Amino acid sequence: MPITLVNSIASWFLKKRFHQIELFLKYPNEVQQELLLNLIYTAKDTKIGRLHDFSSIKNYRTFAERVPISTYEDYQDLIELSRAGENNIFWPSHIKWFAKSSGTTNAKSKFIPVSSESLEDCHYAAGKDMLCMYLNNNENSQLFTGKGLRLGGSKELYRENGTVYGDLSAILIDNMPFWAEFSSTPSNKISLMSDWETKMQAIVDETIMENVTSLAGVPSWMLVLLNNVLETTGKGNLNEVWPNLEVYFHGGVSFTPYADQYKKILPKNEFKYYEIYNASEGFFAIQDQNDTKELLLMLDYGIFYEFIPMETYNTPDQKIIPLSDVELKKNYAIVITTNAGLWRYRIGDTVRFTSISPYRIKVSGRTKHHINVFGEELIIENVEGALRKVCKRTKSEIVDFTGAPIFMKDKEKGAHEWIIEFKKAPEDLNYFIELFDNALKAVNSDYEAKRYNNLTLNRPTIHMGRQNLFYDWLKQHNKLGGQHKIPRLSNSREYMDELLLINSK
Repeated sequence: MPITLVNSIASWFLKKRFHQIELFLKYPNEVQQELLLNLIYTAKDTKIGRLHDFSSIKNYRTFAERVPISTYEDYQDLIELSRAGENNIFWPSHIKWFAKSSGTTNAKSKFIPVSSESLEDCHYAAGKDMLCMYLNNNENSQLFTGKGLRLGGSKELYRENGTVYGDLSAILIDNMPFWAEFSSTPSNKISLMSDWETKMQAIVDETIMENVTSLAGVPSWMLVLLNNVLETTGKGNLNEVWPNLEVYFHGGVSFTPYADQYKKILPKNEFKYYEIYNASEGFFAIQDQNDTKELLLMLDYGIFYEFIPMETYNTPDQKIIPLSDVELKKNYAIVITTNAGLWRYRIGDTVRFTSISPYRIKVSGRTKHHINVFGEELIIENVEGALRKVCKRTKSEIVDFTGAPIFMKDKEKGAHEWIIEFKKAPEDLNYFIELFDNALKAVNSDYEAKRYNNLTLNRPTIHMGRQNLFYDWLKQHNKLGGQHKIPRLSNSREYMDELLLINSK
């Protein structure tokens, strides 16, 4: 069958899904309420279902009254029972897979349940929808005339007691439908290599001869791979390696710190960037328009959404609201109930709604990844936006960064301390610090108030990180790979002190 015909058939098949998407765009709250009742009914005879008498729950209000908000720590004992082979604990179907996630807020590994329903109706459905959104907006796409280069943090899967655990990407690759494997590169064998550095070179060697039309992966690690591709081929940019490359699907970490570097190695004006928002717990949102940073919240993946306004988060007056009650431009912590048996589960992310018709969001940070030692409420979104402006002004480029507080001591005031690894360092670091400080004041009034006349906070300190500092730190912690992330902000000095020590060697 000619490649162009394959492209046309695949495009037609995927775009048929758009009519279903239009249903939840038109009736979002009704779709969510029906989904919740279906989840409750399905799980009524599980251990959790009997505990909360799911059989008698007929509406959201009763559900919210009976079922408490939960975290991984609340689920840990039940998950261990499930991993040992016990069934019908929090979801009726057998939980065979567990996505191992170390996260960046907790040193312990988490084992997130992945049911067959969540695998098919959430993760794989989202993969198809991601392509559907792109094709719907780009009628002349030739996406399926070539292959998609996928970069996961995959490692081998481990089997015990009839269950399997490993990186989510490894689980997805291991169960991948034939059509996805046929249209992807590298091979599953290479994707599942356990040694990250060996795998990176193997990916380069295999993919440089392919007709790659799309990229998918975490921006930080994808950038490492793409720079290796350029180094191996000796080409000036990626369009010279893969002339038909047309889109990069990215997620996992913010794209903002890396945007300028990508534009240099992907100089075609018509090249597209599509953001996705997923995690081990589920797939949540997809960019549904060209040239935007807003993500459409996907409402029919077997996930029911609730939200905690961040001004009430972890306070005695904490509020939990359904999707129908959210407001624009407010920061919310996400709470999910899923078809893998997570009930009113806090995933640790925060979002802002940019639209409520339809429901579109921007990921604004992590509930535990902020600096608020002095009442400054500094979030990742503030910092990344400020750094991008300052880098543009000073013609500098950043590889990675992290920030932490300098605590008050005796009569000394507090401050923020940063360590930044530059790809291209600013000519004047003091000027960079001044611009960064002012940029943070401009986007965060709490920070501005604390910095006024050095009232509570002194001027920030920035250290220049040596080359490969953050890569070496991740390697030292056995965290090389797509799903591992640099902790951007912290209320403690745990990461900062360790990185400063490595940087001094």
